[in-house]
Amino acid sequence: MDSNSCEYTKGTLPGCAPLALAYVPMQQSSKPAYPAQDALKRGTLFPALDLPFMNIVNKDALGNTPLAELMALDFVCNELALYLDTHKDDKEAFETYKSFLKLAAEAQSKYVEKYGPVTHADMADMGSFTWLSDPWPWNYSSDSSTQEAK
Repeated sequence: MDSNSCEYTKGTLPGCAPLALAYVPMQQSSKPAYPAQDALKRGTLFPALDLPFMNIVNKDALGNTPLAELMALDFVCNELALYLDTHKDDKEAFETYKSFLKLAAEAQSKYVEKYGPVTHADMADMGSFTWLSDPWPWNYSSDSSTQEAK
């Protein structure tokens, strides 16, 4: 079929339209939601969007470490921000988002004070360049004596 005969600019579905069109259903609610650690493992905060590939859920590779807790809080903040992109009038979700932003900021501040920088922005108040200092965040074990090394 000649591309000139396809009138896609007219606002209606032309006769030369593709055989299939993508459809993404609108998420209805921010509730119920997984706890932060479970959301990080499952790859989504929202059970309704949880469609694991071949029913496989991520293993808890980081365990119960301060870095895993920080990552989980950041993940929840990102998930809620994505939800709010399409549900800007959901006041309850926005309040939840703001409370998680505060929790994440507090957790990051405590983490940086105890273990060192996580992002380059954390270096703004440092007395020296400690970005390359050992141990690296992923090298911490769940053993508290290792975590106290810094």
